[in-house]
Amino acid sequence: MTVQLILPRPIRERMKAGLARAGNREIGGVLMARQLVPGAFEIVEFSVDELTGARAHFVRDHAYHNEFLNAFFDRTGRDYANYNYLGEWHSHPRLPVLPSVIDLLSMENLVNGERDIPFAALLVVRSDVPTEFLAMATFHQRGITPQPVQIIADR
Repeated sequence: MTVQLILPRPIRERMKAGLARAGNREIGGVLMARQLVPGAFEIVEFSVDELTGARAHFVRDHAYHNEFLNAFFDRTGRDYANYNYLGEWHSHPRLPVLPSVIDLLSMENLVNGERDIPFAALLVVRSDVPTEFLAMATFHQRGITPQPVQIIADR
């Protein structure tokens, strides 16, 4: 099964704005999505932690993102059948949008660890100039080798 990740233009534009503010620091957060059909997810919201990133490292602030998750679920009426956590995202400024070994291990620990998350996506993005938006994603599922995701830039 090919997994698809739809990135609507407003989501991409908000990410690009955050990347521009961060400059050479990595930023990131969590991805919230709705499943359109099995294997196809549309990003509907994301959090962004612009404070804790360094030049080549990002670890999200759990307290900040937990507040974001609670607010998101309040706004969506806790409609878990339609809106839910999809995964994580972060930037690789001036570097390839390939996940690092640490990135991949982190996602594998997420789905194969104690959190009872059956699957998650990892989105790595870059926008070093205003006209650029590069993205690459991997899909991680318990007990299965990570697989590439087809990214669809929705207008």
